[in-house]
Amino acid sequence: MMTGAKSAPASSTETSVSPAASHITVLLHEAVAALNVRADGVYVDGTFGRGGHSRLLLSKLGAKGRLIALDRDLAAVAHAKTIDDARFSIAHVHFSGMTAVLAELGIDAVDGILLDLGISSPQIDEGERGFSFRFDGPLDMRMDQSRGKTAAEWLATISEKQLGEVIRDYGEERFAKQVARAIVKEREDGHAITTTGQLAKIVAGAIHKVEPGQNPATRTFQALRIFVNQELEELSLVLPDCLRLLREHGRLAVISFHSLEDRIVKRFIQSEMDRDNLPSGLPVRAVDLPQPRLRAIGKAIKPGKAEVSANVRSRSAVLRVAERTHVQ
Repeated sequence: MMTGAKSAPASSTETSVSPAASHITVLLHEAVAALNVRADGVYVDGTFGRGGHSRLLLSKLGAKGRLIALDRDLAAVAHAKTIDDARFSIAHVHFSGMTAVLAELGIDAVDGILLDLGISSPQIDEGERGFSFRFDGPLDMRMDQSRGKTAAEWLATISEKQLGEVIRDYGEERFAKQVARAIVKEREDGHAITTTGQLAKIVAGAIHKVEPGQNPATRTFQALRIFVNQELEELSLVLPDCLRLLREHGRLAVISFHSLEDRIVKRFIQSEMDRDNLPSGLPVRAVDLPQPRLRAIGKAIKPGKAEVSANVRSRSAVLRVAERTHVQ
């Protein structure tokens, strides 16, 4: 579903960057600056969230500029309707739908794409969404509540082996087997796992050694959220799409919040910079080697001390930026 705004802004230099209450946009100015915004350019905000990046992006665009935002969260899409700007539109879609949304709008190339992979504060702080062990709410965890299975539904049927692999691979939890065993035992004892509080208690009982200051359920909740929303799969699908959509000198900026995401982004950029995958020793002239389609812009950017102090949830963020070359 695509929603557009009704009228153009009074001034292209007007700045409106105040995010929704309780949500602080991470690496706000750094991410927008990394896109090297052109006043008449076309940009994509792949995760609107509560609109911090989108609002700042719009303030950089001129009358002919355009911003297309995407979000799988219906609450985020509803919040985007507060932006009354003819240059802006929002689509309720996952990353994998980016190309189709742009095609529907008659856009086949863009000047910049921003992907903020973090979960928003409202999602965490609304207990009924089921993302946080701090609130006892329904065990949902879906970013898009209009489709797919909830975490509770997955836990009702998933095998102990697969659950252990999910918690190990997506949560990097060293006690994954113990946690999976405890969850399945609870289920087999006839107790359906339907709330966040219930799951957090089970995990705490299965883990006897935790990192200082970290809740025992942290890694398990991360793993299930990633699994339920297929976050890594969506990211892996959208990066090649971004490459195809960016025109020459177009920028890709990605904010990751854990090592699994950042590893995918880092390896993708590196693979497009170093495309010499020919067998070692093959007599090929340097000029005939596959040329890079992306070039990294600077080093990875992390929040400064002031930002982390103001917003502790930003502490794990990493911003990577790459620019499209002329090579097809």
